[in-house]
Amino acid sequence: MKIIRNSLVFLGIIFILGIVINATQEVVEKPESQKELEAKLVDDYNVYALPMPENLNFSGELVPVQNPDIHERMDRELLVNTYWQSNGFLLFKRAHKYFPIIEPILQEYGVPDDFKYLAVIESGLTQAVSPARATGFWQILKGTAREYGLEVNDNVDERYHIEKSTAVACKYLLQSKKKFGSWTLAAAAYNAGNGGINKRLNAQKVNSYYDILLGEETGRYVFRIVALKEILGNPKKYGFNFKEEDLYSAVPTYTVLVDHSIENWATFAETHKINYKLLKLYNPWLRKPNLVNASGKEYLIKIPKEGYYTVASGQ
Repeated sequence: MKIIRNSLVFLGIIFILGIVINATQEVVEKPESQKELEAKLVDDYNVYALPMPENLNFSGELVPVQNPDIHERMDRELLVNTYWQSNGFLLFKRAHKYFPIIEPILQEYGVPDDFKYLAVIESGLTQAVSPARATGFWQILKGTAREYGLEVNDNVDERYHIEKSTAVACKYLLQSKKKFGSWTLAAAAYNAGNGGINKRLNAQKVNSYYDILLGEETGRYVFRIVALKEILGNPKKYGFNFKEEDLYSAVPTYTVLVDHSIENWATFAETHKINYKLLKLYNPWLRKPNLVNASGKEYLIKIPKEGYYTVASGQ
């Protein structure tokens, strides 16, 4: 019995030693596994300094990046917009949907194609409203909108109308280009106003955007436009990988002429086999559930074509 007891004790000791040895091995191996994990993360994700692209320009006007100050400011915007990846992807997706609407209008007015990137930095290609109540893709103030012929009232706000607001932006930019002789200064004036830019140029005795001392927002403005032009124009170069089907696309629409008052837009939508939400989505410039139109003014209402939406009913 004593021998059996001693044998059992011996076996117990061996079993415990085995557990201790295994545990020790796991402790020793964990740091190695951690190193492997860290190495894998390094291999899979890196953040790189960005080389300055050659021949950066806005509407054919070169950005003088050989100037150290200009180089740093341009570098900042390239870095900020490259490594804000979620926002970058949204801009790629929206640009695919909305650039085909904006581009032909810019061309029609003789405004360089680069100005579509001005709308990108103004609103992110959304129907944004700023704290100063600038509105829409082009962030137009109420007074400016009315000055250039847009309708802005309780019923209708055409600053939300992409085509009409783009045309107004073109007219403003052409006026600024005529005044300053430079598309770069015209872009800066879109942010600071023609009077604001003219005052700075005269006070500082310079004639180039890149030589003016400006406040933070206008001082970054053109650099942000150029950065988005560079990144959106070269997605793979800046690490953005996607297929065309990943991007947003415009839904085909047809238009309905309305030249009278509408008592209820929801009822109107129903007669065209959509709902009020979709009517507003495609006509965001309609601001009320009804339309007062005593003058008989003509409005073109966009309706998405059948087959692109399923409208739930009876819920």
